This record gives sequence, structure tokens and C-alpha cells, in this order.
Amino acid sequence: MQFLNPLQAHPEDRLHLRLHRARSVVLTAQELVEIRAAQRTFEGAYIRTALGQFSFALVVLKIFTAEFYSIGALFATYGAGIMAVSMYRRYEGNRQFFSETGADGLGRKKFRTSGNAVVVLTALSIVTYATLIVLTVRLKD
Repeated sequence: MQFLNPLQAHPEDRLHLRLHRARSVVLTAQELVEIRAAQRTFEGAYIRTALGQFSFALVVLKIFTAEFYSIGALFATYGAGIMAVSMYRRYEGNRQFFSETGADGLGRKKFRTSGNAVVVLTALSIVTYATLIVLTVRLKD
């Protein structure tokens, strides 16, 4: 993810739809339905999952004894990681609907899958659950 450089054009000025900048485009009803469906499906799922992880972490931290605090902290961190992936997915999602004008002035429309977000979330989940197994085994000692 590139950080915004104050000397570069705003990302919404580079993204276009039907020859309009993303800031000023008026979407049709069909395009609005498409964008809302993508938000419900992807962004909503990430947010619900993160809230579920935060809730589970809170339950562990409030109900269980101090031995389980590391597990609660692990799931709170996992929820924060899912929120970060959600923000990255939203950033990448804008490129699915708009075409981008390159430095050479030519417009390009490329379909980008959410493969990067899926790989990051998979790696995050594997690390989290491997750590959970280690923490659970240590509880027996």
C-alpha cells in the first residue's frame, strides 16, 4: 500500500468512471447496487469477524483467570489484524470499479481480485491459531 505523497495527485483524481473523476462521479442505480453488494459481502464480513474476535477476547479477559489473559490478548490482536486487512481490502476495492489514468496519460481498467487480502488473512489466521495451540499447551504446565 502506497502512502499519499503531498506532491502527488489525490487517488480519487486518478480513478475514473465514464470519464469522470471518482470524486465527482454520479453512479447509476445498477452501479450503486453493485458497490453496496460488494460492501455488504466483503467489508461487512471482515467487520463482523473482527467484532466477534474482540467480543471473544473480552469474554476471556473478563470471565477467566489470569492464566488465560494471554489468550484474550491474542484474540484482541487477531481482531485488530482483521480490521487492518479490512481497511486494505477497502483500499484495493476502489480499483475494481474505477479505471486509473497512468503517468503516461492513458486510461487503464484492470480487474483486481482480493487475492492479496486473502493471503494476508490466511497467514494471520495460521499464525494466530498456531500461537493459540502453543498457549493452550503451556496452560497444562
